[in-house]
Amino acid sequence: MSGPTSPTARVSPGGAPGLELRELECFLVLAEELHFGRTGERLYVSQSRVSQLLRSLESRIGARLVDRTSRRVRLTPLGQEFRASLRPAYDALRATVDSARSAARGVEGRLTVGFQGTANDRIMRAMETFQARHPRCATEIVELPLCDPFGALHSGAVDVAVALLPVADPDLALGAVFPAQPQTLAVAAGHPLAARAALDAEELAGLPLIGPDGPAPAYWRAAQTPAATPRGRPIPAGPRVSTLQEGLTLAAAGRGGMLLCRSTTEYHGRRDVVFVPVDGVAPSRLGVVHHAARETARVRAFQAAVRDVTPVTSKAAGCGERASGAGDVT
Repeated sequence: MSGPTSPTARVSPGGAPGLELRELECFLVLAEELHFGRTGERLYVSQSRVSQLLRSLESRIGARLVDRTSRRVRLTPLGQEFRASLRPAYDALRATVDSARSAARGVEGRLTVGFQGTANDRIMRAMETFQARHPRCATEIVELPLCDPFGALHSGAVDVAVALLPVADPDLALGAVFPAQPQTLAVAAGHPLAARAALDAEELAGLPLIGPDGPAPAYWRAAQTPAATPRGRPIPAGPRVSTLQEGLTLAAAGRGGMLLCRSTTEYHGRRDVVFVPVDGVAPSRLGVVHHAARETARVRAFQAAVRDVTPVTSKAAGCGERASGAGDVT
């Protein structure tokens, strides 16, 4: 939620009594805080102003949205229903306003980019290209946990995420897709498979695979750690980890193998782990993902920078319904 510069325009669909965006914002913050004082602090207004905005909104709607006593504050059943319906519409409206402001002023402000695994050369070239084109926009880059590729997008902690595919969340949109990377198997240096020049996917049967834990979606975790070989032979589930380093450490300890793309292995070499190429498994892909309701000029400019650092080849396949045909980045 924003501070005192929030828009105060009236929304009057279909000739209904106008609603102040400030009233809607106040209600949404109060629904999160359930405390008039903390709501006022977040909005930089007094507690009495919060009460005034809420009374005005309830008057327009014609019913109470919040029950408050001297001891607690809670939403009425109507208030809960109103919040559930209002949140996506409000977020979309704010994103539209922010996008229009950015277009009018140029790309400025701050862009936060999250990455999984490794911020490789392509990601860094895209960051440099974006920064050179838009010097008035500060950029930050943060690492995303292996076990939670999309959580920071949902919370708004990052504007875009360079994450492992697939993405099938209807709230998320997929833009540029990096080229497919062959898979390798990380195993302890003393493991019998460590001496092999390459492996066939069928040889994964019987070897526990270390994989990401939740809160990553189940479909995403299954894609990173297959439960069966291409011919249907079962692959046992190994330990579940939150970070890449946890996975590599468990692999070094002989607790199982871990599938990793070749570019990741180039940045995470260690003496006690060997990376053996695996033929016959689906390659790994990274894509640039953003929240569909928070697409801004900054996000679009970064997507353009990713596509422009190298040529576009073909559309991504199997990466979720929200893929918008941005294509693969080579």
